[in-house]
Formats: sequence, structure tokens, C-alpha cells
Amino acid sequence: MIDKIKNELHLYEKKLLKELSENTDLTPEEIAENENMPVKAVTSAAGMLSSKDIISVDKTSTDNISLSEEGKDYAINGLPEHRILKALQGFSEEGKEEVSLEEIIDRAGVSKQQMNFSIGVLMRHKWAIMKNGKLSITDEGKNANLNDLPQVKFLNYILDKKQIAKENIPNEFKKVQKEFDKRKELFEIKTTQKFKFRINDLGKEIIDQGITIQEEATQLTHEQLKTGEWKNLHYRGYDINASAPNTFPGKVHPLQQTIEEIRSIFIDLGFDEAKGTILESAFWNFDMLFQPQDHAAREMQDTFYVSNPPIADLPSDELVEKTKEEHETGGNTGSRGWQYKWDVEVAKQMVLRTHTTGLSVRYLSEHEPPLKMFSVGRVFRRETLDYKHLPEFHQVEGIVAGDDMSFKNLLGILKEFYKKLGFKVRFRPAYFPYTYLSVESEIYVPEKKSWMELGGSGMFRPEVLEPLGIKTQVAAFGLGIERLAMMRCNVEDIRQLYQSDIGWLRQLPVTKNIKSF
Repeated sequence: MIDKIKNELHLYEKKLLKELSENTDLTPEEIAENENMPVKAVTSAAGMLSSKDIISVDKTSTDNISLSEEGKDYAINGLPEHRILKALQGFSEEGKEEVSLEEIIDRAGVSKQQMNFSIGVLMRHKWAIMKNGKLSITDEGKNANLNDLPQVKFLNYILDKKQIAKENIPNEFKKVQKEFDKRKELFEIKTTQKFKFRINDLGKEIIDQGITIQEEATQLTHEQLKTGEWKNLHYRGYDINASAPNTFPGKVHPLQQTIEEIRSIFIDLGFDEAKGTILESAFWNFDMLFQPQDHAAREMQDTFYVSNPPIADLPSDELVEKTKEEHETGGNTGSRGWQYKWDVEVAKQMVLRTHTTGLSVRYLSEHEPPLKMFSVGRVFRRETLDYKHLPEFHQVEGIVAGDDMSFKNLLGILKEFYKKLGFKVRFRPAYFPYTYLSVESEIYVPEKKSWMELGGSGMFRPEVLEPLGIKTQVAAFGLGIERLAMMRCNVEDIRQLYQSDIGWLRQLPVTKNIKSF
């Protein structure tokens, strides 16, 4: 055990221990001179030896006080308040009791700033009073002997001593010293430290066995490696079991990790990614999805409308007219539509997109089936802020179009997607304005032994596809990403994902899958 400790000692630690074995009363400066070491290296080595219980270090700090240049000036020529008091005494002897500040400044030889500061001191000591913008000396001020004032004596004492330890200042000056603590610019304080070393039992054992002082190799050169000289060098031992400080490497935020994993899964499944802007027209966000213009979701309490730009540019007149027909009569789909008069001005309104499904129908208008597309983006809804709702969140959306696409295929795709995420999934019937058949996906949460709704899906209705000229079946699906991230991070409050809680983020593992199910 002793050999292991000796082998792990730094060269400076060995030199310090060798010096202390001969004389423990040496100062760091004396040891540094004897061993040709920097003083800082001595104190650093002492700290390392102390942490290993080889020596004990007693450190005492002493504050030494002296006058600054400004303090010396005041000690010789008087503090500003004392010069002002002397000037007031002179005016009083001349029979002038009320004196303007300008007259005092001129006679006392002080600045306006010093004057403003000194007025409070004069009044606090009851040497003068202020009346109508003028100073008048009091009886206490007339009888004050400047040479007997404790402030003057204290400054002269420090001036005479040049430098003195604070602890050695006489008791008679303790009160006035406390008063001067607020005027730090008058003094210079230098802190000196004294070290007293003591060798502990472990250190004595090491010394009894003997210490070998020899140079240690800290860096190898190419030449030493080439010639084999490195084999003859002495190396300091290292304790591989020693505790190391905690490190917190940079990592991807758990929400972004989840987004990237979802993106990777869809790309592996052969999907193309589409992107869009967060500003969308009501036409693409609602109307193209066969959502009636009087639908509750379009109300301002549910959707964010923007005033700049005030209106959106709509696509071709042909597409707009076909969409109008779907809403009013159902077009050629066999549907009766919504049986109301569709308003193009309502369709021109600008909104913060409430979902990314509008991006899906835009994609369908620009690409011909067969196709597989997904998108990941931020969406906005006027939700009441609480532990599970935010006015903005992320959503992943996808569509699959093709002649052989069916509702059964959709469920198979979703089952495979959730399987890659590590979830057991089930489906239950649901209703959405723009899909039929429609289902909601529920995943099983083992910790809670319950099922949790995570997203909706279904087959696009003919009223959505006919204006676009799409003849094939189109499956659509979407899910909220924040809920998934919350489950993986074991977070109960959705706001936790957006708070700058560095402690929580540091505790999360640096892995792609934060938590497996």
C-alpha cells in the first residue's frame, strides 16, 4: 500500500515531503528556494499531500492595511469634511454664520462632489445644519478641535505605521475603523498567508521507507519511441480507481432526439420528407380538408389568425371552384356536401397552421401517386396552458397513396411504425372531418398499466381527393411528438420539455433512445 502511494506521488510532492522531513517550520518560499520550485508549486503540492492525509496544513490569512495615495493626501491635508468644518469655523470667526456652498467650496479647496458627500457627515456629527441652501455652523462645530478628532488620529496613525495588520490596530481606533469601512478608496489592503505544515502518520511511514527524487517522464517524443529510450524512463503511477469530477457533455435535447428518431424511421420505411411554412391560408388548412367554414375549430378561440399578411393568394381558379362545389353540393362524389354557401374571402384568411395536414394536401396537389410522404413541424392552437397542453407543439404527419392502398395497409404501416418506436399499439374507431374510415392509435404504457391515445389516422374522403384529381386511395396519419417525448423521459408536465432546467437535462442519458418500452 505504501509503495503504491509513493509511486503515485508527483515529483513536487516528493520534494516537499523531503524538505518537511528535515524541518516542518519552513515557509513555502524557503522550500521553493531550496528545491528550485515555484512557490505556487509548493502550495499546490501541499494541497495534494493534505488531500491524501500525508501531511496537515494550517493556513492563516492576515489583512494588512495601509493608506492609498488619496488616503495619504487626506491624512496630511485633512478629510474634505474636516476642511469644510475648518472653513466654517473661519467664517464664524469673521461673524458670518450662514455661508453659501460656493463660498465654502472655494475656501476649503474641495470639489462639488466632495462637498455633497461631506454635508451628510457634517450634519451627522452635528457640526453644521443646512438652511435655505446654506450651511450654518453649530456650537459643536465651533468647539470641535480637528487635531483631537478620532478620524484624524486614525489616519495619522496608519500614515506613521505605513502598514499594519488589521488585527493589531489598537482598540481605541476600532470604532472609527468601522466607520472608514465604507470609504475603501482611502486604504489598500494586502492579504498575506502563513502556512504551517505537520507530517501525519502516513507521511512518517513514507519517510521511514525513503523517498527517491528523480525526474519523471511526462511527455514522450517521437525519437524516444523510435529508439526505445522510453523503456528506461521513469513514469509516475496513476490511481485508476480515483474518483473523477462529473462531466456533462453536450447532448441533443430529448424532444429533438424523438423528432430525429421519428424522421429516421419514416425514411427507412421509404417515405419522402416534405416541409412547409407555419403561416398557412385557411383554404389549405381547412377548406381543402373538407372542413366547413362554420366549424367550431375555425373560431378565434381555437385558431390563431394573423393580420399581416391580411389575405393569402389562393391556387388556381379551377381548384378553388372544385373545392367550393365539394363544400356546397359534394361535387361528383355522391355526397351532399355541407349544404351552405361557401365564401372565398373566408378561405383567404391567414392562420398559424393548426396541423400539418394542410402540407399533405399541398403535396398531393403537386405530386402524382404512388407516393409516400411525411412531415414534421410545429403547429399552433389556442389551448389553455396546463400540464398537458401548450399553444404550440410538434406534429408528425404522413400520407400514402397508391392503387393498392387500403385501410388494412394503413393499420399495418402504423403498427410497424409504432413497433420501431418500441410500442405495443391498438386502434379504436374515431371521427375526423377529412377521413373515413378513421381510427385513433393507442399505445400501452407499462408503468401505468393503461393505454394512451397518441394520434389519429384514416383514409382521405373523396371530397378531399376529387378537387385534386386523385383517383387512388390515400391514407393519412398524424401524432403529437411531445407526448411521446414525455413518456420516454418520464415527464408528467409538458412544460418541462421547454424549460431551461439544466439540472434535469444533465441527468438524461446520452443515448438515442432515452427509454425503451
